[in-house]
Amino acid sequence: MARCSPPLLRRLFCCAAKSASAAGAGAGGTSKKNIVFLGSPQVAASVLETLLVASESPDSAFQVAAVVTQPPAAKNRGRKLMPSAVAQLALDRGFPGDLIFTPERAGEEAFLSDLKEVRPELCITAAYGNILPQRFLDIPPYGTVNIHPSLLPLYRGAAPVQRALQDGVEETGVSLAYTVRALDAGPVIASEKFTVDEYIKAPELLAILFNLGSKLLLRELPSILDGSAKEKAKPQDDSKVTHAPKLNSDESWLSFNQEAKLLHNKHTHPCYCQPTLVGWPGTRAKLQLVNQNGEPDVLEIKVISTKACASCDKTRDGNEVLFSGNSLLIPCGGSSCLEVVELQLPGKKVTTARDFWNGLRGQKLLKSPWCYPKTRPKLLAS
Repeated sequence: MARCSPPLLRRLFCCAAKSASAAGAGAGGTSKKNIVFLGSPQVAASVLETLLVASESPDSAFQVAAVVTQPPAAKNRGRKLMPSAVAQLALDRGFPGDLIFTPERAGEEAFLSDLKEVRPELCITAAYGNILPQRFLDIPPYGTVNIHPSLLPLYRGAAPVQRALQDGVEETGVSLAYTVRALDAGPVIASEKFTVDEYIKAPELLAILFNLGSKLLLRELPSILDGSAKEKAKPQDDSKVTHAPKLNSDESWLSFNQEAKLLHNKHTHPCYCQPTLVGWPGTRAKLQLVNQNGEPDVLEIKVISTKACASCDKTRDGNEVLFSGNSLLIPCGGSSCLEVVELQLPGKKVTTARDFWNGLRGQKLLKSPWCYPKTRPKLLAS
């Protein structure tokens, strides 16, 4: 029926049985509506699993007719091409390999032709990672619906969870919205709020939000498939838009002239848009190590876990890094201190601040006099 794009992908994916009776395949003679799922990383695979399980119910109104995901990527030291988490889940569930599409771009003619053959009545996206052209959006009569991990119109873009945590929000959530050509700007069908605490990390929060999104999707699917969701969906208020651009490696550097709370929030940076780099980019800092002869050297560390202290008792030089309890105390802007509990030196394993401090053997530690690229300003609607 449908085609796997490059020959290599055909060998990878089409080795699975092509029986239409496999899990989720469009069996003839059924009245169930065809849904096509688009997603790539592990959080999206959890959504696909929810849909596949729900579709197997005897009274289900839909079936997963095809899966669209990113092409295999080179992973690990061997740089072996590996399927995305979504593709792997589909294969593990016995989904027909020729109904797993991996186009480089969603606007490819061959892919759009294959998609039309599937006759999808609805497309669902969750962290797919590819721009959908209008020619794609015109295919499913019930539209394309996206699970977006923010309370739209807040944090439109590639890194909504990471940016929200970086901004220190106390509440976020997940939205179910129709996809339009403008980025994450479609009418919102429904949303679910979630309270954020200061210790939660981006991967954990992403998993929670996509789990909530899966449940929200199943709850709203009947109205989406009968068309009534389009009438109740609410347009987004463009005056309240904020943006969540993709992270870049420069943002991982800490600049200690900023307040400790802002630096602490940077630990929520790991980026789900790059599923092969779960902890990317992390947070890094440069300190000055001064030996007993007063000779300075630059020490680069990766900061693993921190606490933010609103006030810092600087009994010594305001640039000196002290040790108290189980933490390094690094002076920051506004008389605050960043407490570094765990860190990692280049080529070494993660260590506690206490073990690191003991290893200094009397050497003095200063915060770096250099400043690094500033963190992203909050981007409001233009």
